[in-house]
Amino acid sequence: MDALPPWLSTVTAVVVLAAIATVALTAMRVPEPWAGVWALVRAAFQLTVLSLVLAGIIQDPLLVGLGLLVMLAAAVWTAARRAKVSWRGVPPLALAMLVGPVVVMIVAFGSGALEPSPRYALAIGGIIIGNTMTVAIMTERIYRQAVRDHWDEVEGWLALGATPWQSTRSLAHSAIRTALLPSIDQTRTTGIVVLPGAFVGAIFAGASPFEAGRFQLVVLAGIIAAGSLTSTTLLRVTGRVVHRPADIEMTTRRSPA
Repeated sequence: MDALPPWLSTVTAVVVLAAIATVALTAMRVPEPWAGVWALVRAAFQLTVLSLVLAGIIQDPLLVGLGLLVMLAAAVWTAARRAKVSWRGVPPLALAMLVGPVVVMIVAFGSGALEPSPRYALAIGGIIIGNTMTVAIMTERIYRQAVRDHWDEVEGWLALGATPWQSTRSLAHSAIRTALLPSIDQTRTTGIVVLPGAFVGAIFAGASPFEAGRFQLVVLAGIIAAGSLTSTTLLRVTGRVVHRPADIEMTTRRSPA
């Protein structure tokens, strides 16, 4: 029996795996058991478009830069929607999500750790932006929930004359730590429990295991650095709560630490 064409075998595997996930969720009566399927359909469409686009821009620095800006804009929009940020909170969110990737790319290319080429810029930029989006969403949601859960304590500090930042500083510290835990745990287990996609992709592209490991190490350091910068910047700029949880609102007023 002849083997299936690569595209058909890929479709078969994805459909079977999606069906397994849906059946498992349906059996446990989990809400929206089809969410994973729709996510895969969207991912398939986006990857198809991305593959076609990358074939034309991978060697052009200007087009790669434009592609990274589009990725960042999409990440900011997704983070704002998932974290339920008001329109006034979008500029600070965008700033926080921009700082991390920019600093990481400056260090990675400026130090000579990575070759300053369009393909490396696209590779590390896309990975860092995606992880930054996740950290931003988690930081915002965890922090807001913590403020709601501890509002009596926050209100007490405000009544004693503490500034909005001082009254929630410990909650912000905890939110940042929790938001960064997945990245830290993944880094700790890389090579033992986790086989990173960047490492595998580099090997498939023909790099030696040493070169693939070196690239992956830079990526992991970049993920932690960008996540740390994004989460701390986000809460330092927007984390001053001045209203009750039912009408929680983040302000950008400066107050002494």
